[in-house]
Amino acid sequence: MIFGYTRVSKTEQNLDRQIDQLKVIGCERIFQDKITGMTIDRPELNKMFDYLRSGDTIMVTELSRFGRSVKDLLELVDRIEMLGANLKSLKEPWADTTTPQGRMLFVVFAGIGQFERDLISQRTKEGLASARARGRKGGRPKLPADKINLALKMYVSKDYSIAEITEATGVSKKSIYRYLERQK
Repeated sequence: MIFGYTRVSKTEQNLDRQIDQLKVIGCERIFQDKITGMTIDRPELNKMFDYLRSGDTIMVTELSRFGRSVKDLLELVDRIEMLGANLKSLKEPWADTTTPQGRMLFVVFAGIGQFERDLISQRTKEGLASARARGRKGGRPKLPADKINLALKMYVSKDYSIAEITEATGVSKKSIYRYLERQK
């Protein structure tokens, strides 16, 4: 079966152009989202995946209407391939997982995406090591002992609510309970 997927970012925008193009190429069912691409939950896209079976093809007018980012697009293509289905784009004819060339391009793009994630991780680790070498430590600053002691005294006195203690001392509820646990 050939499914079509269309998306526009705003409800006042029109899907007609995309729908017309997908009908011309023979899409049997077209799923339509009117929602920003940055939204993770796209109801019609999710519904389309429920219907998708091995051998089916998803047609889109252009990849920007399908994936929110390169990473998102690669994840969607992986999901499609796990179901044994394919993806084709009208505007980007190279984006055709029904051909060996199209599948190879997506593998290359997936490799580039992984390379970018690895570079970010490497830069982060190098930055942390450089900061440590200069005597800087990461993480949250420790709470001043006087504030912790005051919060614990207020708690033990039973004259104050947790909300009053956190407001007066700046020590969070979770921290108060953590320090109380340590004292036991």
